[in-house]
Amino acid sequence: MITFIIGIVILITGGVLYGRLCERVIKPTDNATPATTMRDDVDFVPMKKWKNSLIELLNIAGTGPILGPIQGILFGPIAFITIPIGCVLGGAFHDYMVGMISVRNNGDQTPGLVRRFLGNYIYHIYQIFVCMLMLLVAVVFTYMPGDLFVSSVLNQDAHLSNPVIWVVYGVIFGYYILATLFPIDKIIGKIYPFFGAILLISAVGVFAGLFIHGYPLCEIWQAAPAVFPYEKHFLPLFFVTVTCGICSGFHSTQATIVSRTIENEHEGRTTFYDMMIAEGFIAMTWAAAAMGAVRLGLVNYQDLSQAPVSVVGVVSKNMLGHIGGLIAIIGVIVLPITSGDTALRSLRMMVGDALHIDQTKKRHSLAIALCIFALVSLLLMWAKHDPEGFNVIWRYFSWANETTVVFVLTMVAVYMKRNNMPYMMAIIPAAFYLFIISGYILHAQIGFHLPWNISTIFAVTFSVIYVIIVILRTKTNIFSKKEKRKK
Repeated sequence: MITFIIGIVILITGGVLYGRLCERVIKPTDNATPATTMRDDVDFVPMKKWKNSLIELLNIAGTGPILGPIQGILFGPIAFITIPIGCVLGGAFHDYMVGMISVRNNGDQTPGLVRRFLGNYIYHIYQIFVCMLMLLVAVVFTYMPGDLFVSSVLNQDAHLSNPVIWVVYGVIFGYYILATLFPIDKIIGKIYPFFGAILLISAVGVFAGLFIHGYPLCEIWQAAPAVFPYEKHFLPLFFVTVTCGICSGFHSTQATIVSRTIENEHEGRTTFYDMMIAEGFIAMTWAAAAMGAVRLGLVNYQDLSQAPVSVVGVVSKNMLGHIGGLIAIIGVIVLPITSGDTALRSLRMMVGDALHIDQTKKRHSLAIALCIFALVSLLLMWAKHDPEGFNVIWRYFSWANETTVVFVLTMVAVYMKRNNMPYMMAIIPAAFYLFIISGYILHAQIGFHLPWNISTIFAVTFSVIYVIIVILRTKTNIFSKKEKRKK
């Protein structure tokens, strides 16, 4: 377990040190926040720091930091090092900066921030990606908890022919509608403390179980190529596979929701940065649990890639017994649901803002929500009917998730440059993720299916050109010229 423990130390120590550096760079002020200056008691509502932090954690800790790391361990124990480093330098930085920039720009959602700092052309491209991402999040975060509840709690087959699965989906949808439409402090703010307790119990329980049951983990210096079938294709596959456990564009859409409820900028590091470090801990825990389960013979490596949901149930019950395992499973079910509701809330807000619809009127919000839910329902039905449906949706979700990271980090870089901050902190991870998403989509079967070496050459070229363009444009302030003229 030495590599795993080293990774946990990197995560915690790096989170403390780099988090403080990020705070010094952004320099929180005592200025009034949108929660008070724009209060509407629907989306702009002042809430306590502990509640905002808990909501942020539950919003971002969905299916990604569980299913992603479970599949990511197929690449070997290197995951125990790359997850914490990526989380500290990429994911937590990304979440913190976008949350703080939103606070300082009237609680704008990410499309509004992209338009403000990158201009209309890039905004329209980003809007397509982020709306597609939100729809896919809603599908994934309905499919996974629904199937896990039916199979692991009710002990029934989650096949589409079982009417129980559709009843469960319907209940989840019903909650999503309520959480999407009601004021954030009436539904989300009330029940999240309960959900948070389940989340923490399950995560800590599985983490402790690693040591109590002596789960055998591989070390990074141990050569075992036959055990880790995807080791040779580490880049870019690993970072697309693990996705939310390291850096996620979806998180930016959640940070901007919470930016409308924090009462003081000084709460930002705890609310945004530290909660991503907590998600990194969840990702590390489930990656270790998956590796140990395979080495104990509880599951096989095919299960990690083809049936990761089943791995959750097996590991939870083996570590914590029937009752404890059930609590852990419920915690895992809670995670995607508490991200799916705010994903749909984000999409409703984005669509409303883009169409200039007054969402303080319930009928307007309901009309937008019903259109969104109709699309989600169609995608969900297709995913259940097609044997490869969920896997295809998951791959596109992961790729779109990392693609939005590039847009958001570019926006952060422009903001930092204009405010005399060290903007290379944003450009470096943005260029890295451009390499990841380019290399992946050029080579993958869901993309252009080019040879690996050619895809890599193109990906490196795109990243170099990106760095040059962004540095030149931020220096000359070419980005967002139209917006500056409007002002």
